[in-house]
Amino acid sequence: MHTLPKPLFKTFFAHAYPLRARVIAVSACAALLLSAAAGARSQDAAALKPPPGARVAIVEFDDLQCPSCAHANPILKAAAAQYHIAWIRHDFLIPYHNWSKTAAVNARWFDTKSKALGDEYRNEVFANQTSIETPVQLNQFTQRFAQSHGVAWPLMGVDPQGKLLDEVSADNELGKRIGITQTPTIFIVTAGAKGSSSTQVKDPDRDLYTTIDKAIAATRH
Repeated sequence: MHTLPKPLFKTFFAHAYPLRARVIAVSACAALLLSAAAGARSQDAAALKPPPGARVAIVEFDDLQCPSCAHANPILKAAAAQYHIAWIRHDFLIPYHNWSKTAAVNARWFDTKSKALGDEYRNEVFANQTSIETPVQLNQFTQRFAQSHGVAWPLMGVDPQGKLLDEVSADNELGKRIGITQTPTIFIVTAGAKGSSSTQVKDPDRDLYTTIDKAIAATRH
């Protein structure tokens, strides 16, 4: 992971890269939020718990424009389905991305129709991420998605009062409080007689399934 000091990071990307290159470079998810304040916070993994009634769950912090998140998405989806465990998805926006905030708000709007529809939108955005480069292209993609699912897309905007953006911002604050510095950040969380615990999965290709196996085994004791 390559990290530039914050002032140099801004100067480097502002002058050395054109816009698309900046988006791709930052999307590599190396030193995604170079904030000294965030770095100074201790990890508060106690905030991570499975949903009520569940003993094991996947918790993910992601950005819909992050290529590493797009790579991890089908792996997480398959694991959640195989183990029949909850997959809790939190937004953690990369500041330099040019459409991920809008996509996150869109997903929250589809959540209001059904959580399944919101998650399907997220999955489809990840699957089609390489063909979405601009906010205009995201809007076109989203309108096609809504139409194909028989949902009327509001012409006056999906979040006129800013409530959905507030939810996205709350996820960001949770991530900062925990100490998230990159996306995706993935935890396997458990709840048992001794309380809740979490284990970060840094390489989902290699470690996701074994970490879930260990978590399930631990909750049986």
